Amino acid sequence: MLSLSILALSSANAEKQDSKANVLTLSDVFDIEYVGAMAVHPKNDYVVYERRALDIMADSTRINLWQLNSDGSNHRPILSGKTNYRLPVFSPDGSRLAYVSSSEGDNQLYMRWLDTGQTARISNLAHSPSSISFSPDGKWLAFVMFTPGKPSSLAIDMPKKPKGAKWAGNATYIDNLAYRSDGAGFLPAGYSQIYVVPSEGGSARQITQGDYHHDGQLSWSQDSQHIIFSSDRHPDWQRRPLESDIYQVNVKTGDIRALLERAGPEFAPVVSPDGDKIAFLQVDDRKLASQNAQIYVMNSDGSQVKGLATKQDRPISNIQWDNAGKGVYFSYDDHGKKKLAYVDLNGKINRLNASLGGQSLGRPYTSGSYIVGNKGEIFYTQANSQRPAELALLASNGETKRLTRLNQDVLGPKDLAKVRSLTVKSSVDKRSIEAWLALPPNFDPEKKYPLILEIHGGPHAAYGPQFSLEVQLMAAKGYVVVWANPRGSTSYGEEFANLIHHNYPSEDYNDLIDVVDGVIEEGYVDEEQLFVTGGSGGGTLTAWIIGKTDRFKAAVVAKPVINWLSFSLTADGYAYFTQYWMPGMPWEQVDHLWKHSPLSLVGNVSTPTMLLTGEQDYRTPMSETEQYYQALQLRNIDSAMVRIPKASHGIAARPSNLVQKVGYILAWFEKYKPEQAE
Repeated sequence: MLSLSILALSSANAEKQDSKANVLTLSDVFDIEYVGAMAVHPKNDYVVYERRALDIMADSTRINLWQLNSDGSNHRPILSGKTNYRLPVFSPDGSRLAYVSSSEGDNQLYMRWLDTGQTARISNLAHSPSSISFSPDGKWLAFVMFTPGKPSSLAIDMPKKPKGAKWAGNATYIDNLAYRSDGAGFLPAGYSQIYVVPSEGGSARQITQGDYHHDGQLSWSQDSQHIIFSSDRHPDWQRRPLESDIYQVNVKTGDIRALLERAGPEFAPVVSPDGDKIAFLQVDDRKLASQNAQIYVMNSDGSQVKGLATKQDRPISNIQWDNAGKGVYFSYDDHGKKKLAYVDLNGKINRLNASLGGQSLGRPYTSGSYIVGNKGEIFYTQANSQRPAELALLASNGETKRLTRLNQDVLGPKDLAKVRSLTVKSSVDKRSIEAWLALPPNFDPEKKYPLILEIHGGPHAAYGPQFSLEVQLMAAKGYVVVWANPRGSTSYGEEFANLIHHNYPSEDYNDLIDVVDGVIEEGYVDEEQLFVTGGSGGGTLTAWIIGKTDRFKAAVVAKPVINWLSFSLTADGYAYFTQYWMPGMPWEQVDHLWKHSPLSLVGNVSTPTMLLTGEQDYRTPMSETEQYYQALQLRNIDSAMVRIPKASHGIAARPSNLVQKVGYILAWFEKYKPEQAE
């Protein structure tokens, strides 16, 4: 058994690594803050944003609302304390601020009058609201809320329970295809519906009906009579995991009319400022594992659909109209970075000088958000390899300025790992494979360092030169850390991403080994101290790697897919995975799925391996981890299984679980470092 006191181990080894370095430790995780959702005042020159902090007492993320002028002045709290205040939305005239708060126990809608600071609860909801949107006339707030339905049942002739008998309880009867979801568990009967509530308070009124989910982004018509939304209202929606169309619902009558029905998903509709047009995203669904959305615009009645940005071979998201209604801003992922662009109604695209990021704390995934100001400026979360998301401004003249320094008190005194890029040629086909390195504090190129290869999940996702607590903590312990975007990664085009379509894992293994060799060639890595880890798809690749090579001294396989046959019939998204990730139903593709399963290679493994998964993970269920652990045990391979409590697939949702995850990974690797390396 591996006995650990993780916080103490981190501090002790940090001192051992360099007595002069003030390095990041696991206990510092609880002091991190970052910027979340934002709202721009419609008339005045300031922004309200979610100031998010990792709460050591509640073991969660505490969310308060702060405001800040565009020049960086007047930075102060609006709503602050232990209670969460989130999802700020200004009224169209700028006199009020709506938000969601749990100040009275459950999540409710509140309104703040900005001239007096008075606040009032304006809802009495049974479930949490989301997708909040003010009507243009300021009289209504629209939102999405789960609405319970009647659960399925099947009558059985149970005998009468004797008085005083202690039976086990009633069985749960399930007959839906979608019956559980990662992060939510087993799903109650019901659907997400659209509601409106008077902005001055009152009873919420449900305006959509039917056995369909009506969630996602809401946008009002200019006359405040209709709400535009996307949904799949097909009777067989459960078996169509990507489909959605664009509808409008009459707020008074509840009448729903389809504005656009096409094959594939149309989603994220946004009405233009004058109400004449609707911009939206659409995917040309070809049943590929990775598919990029494109930007379209149509008249408000659904006529004259026109493509604005239909040849952008990059993942596009977060479309927003400019204030004049002459074009649309959007973010897109390119070479491991989230960037910002603008397209006018003639399809002319202008790339903007802003790099978004910082909202993925644990690992260096692409992330970030932005919002358009009332004078054409853009507030955004700034990407920085040394800091989580800070608020920054892109002025109308193209100049950028960072407005906040939320972590200067915590990270300023620390000796953080410097991050730099590395590009290698794949040994498979000479494609360029991008990677990034974190070098330990006080790095000396004349020394030899242990190396950790950290692999991203997805598998269709992208790492980049972003701040990462996990990477920084690993580097603080004296490791060179390398992360890469092998084939299958997004942000390089659909062709590159789909090189692993129905072929995963495969040559992405070669790309990763090429990256490791590229770092070794630089001369400061000890080849006898190579370690490998990754989560989700990265866990799958980690298990695949140690089935192919014994070069790594130890491995940590986090929340993996080990056996595609079992995964396909136990994961929460099985309707999607079997249609998009697999060439056919699993019972028809046994040989194919087994060929790509890391479990098929377990007979080759000699690397000491730790398995690490959340106990409530329904995306890559614990049964995947247990299969691999038991196979390793049967083979007498040094192995361990770590089960993270109260964790779904997103282990880092609780700060203490993020700490445990990194702590166990580092402790496992320390156990297998050669004695002479101390």
